[in-house]
Amino acid sequence: MAERKPGLRRDIGVLSPKQLLSGYARGIFPMAASASDPRLLWFDPPRRGIMPLHQMRITRSLARRVRNCGWDVRLNHDFDATVAGCAERDETWINAPLSRLYRRLHEMGNAHSIELYEGDALVGGLFGVTLGGAFFGESMFSRRRDASKVAMVWLIHHLRKSGFRLFDTQYLTTHLASLGGREISRADYRVRLDFALTLPAVFGVRPLPPVQLVLQEMTQTS
Repeated sequence: MAERKPGLRRDIGVLSPKQLLSGYARGIFPMAASASDPRLLWFDPPRRGIMPLHQMRITRSLARRVRNCGWDVRLNHDFDATVAGCAERDETWINAPLSRLYRRLHEMGNAHSIELYEGDALVGGLFGVTLGGAFFGESMFSRRRDASKVAMVWLIHHLRKSGFRLFDTQYLTTHLASLGGREISRADYRVRLDFALTLPAVFGVRPLPPVQLVLQEMTQTS
């Protein structure tokens, strides 16, 4: 769930979905310089952001927000709208070629979204790419206060229940750090990645549990 930052590896050129997944498996990821720049670049930062799946920081105020927001949480309901929501900010690294690649990965079962709805209005969400037991968080957005934080609570609960072991956030932002995210070295990251890739986790569309159960299970182990 990166902001545009240094760590350039090389210009990619034309990238296929298979090549994109191969890059993730090797510990690198693509970004564009801007929405208007059609080029894609590989990034391989020396420090990697991760979100420990059993150490998310859920404050009392966040727990109340999750409990009382009234938003409908859905999995993979409108993947394209979620990607578009993440790309709508003024400075974005998601360009048209990358959006198309994410769509292909979604069709292949390797990219997924969690969305929050207020009635029929999409008010927040996030999406990422999956390989084995690794979830590569790409981006998130909020059209209501704390919407991305609420989506993150549901995502981490879902990843735990689905057998995932690594939640890669690419870079560590202040927002992610406030939720318990941290940085590790490139070498440590690749050890964790290699192990996660051997696991048979499946994101799927599991039935979502009641919000009280989500909060109970998250706060017991966080």
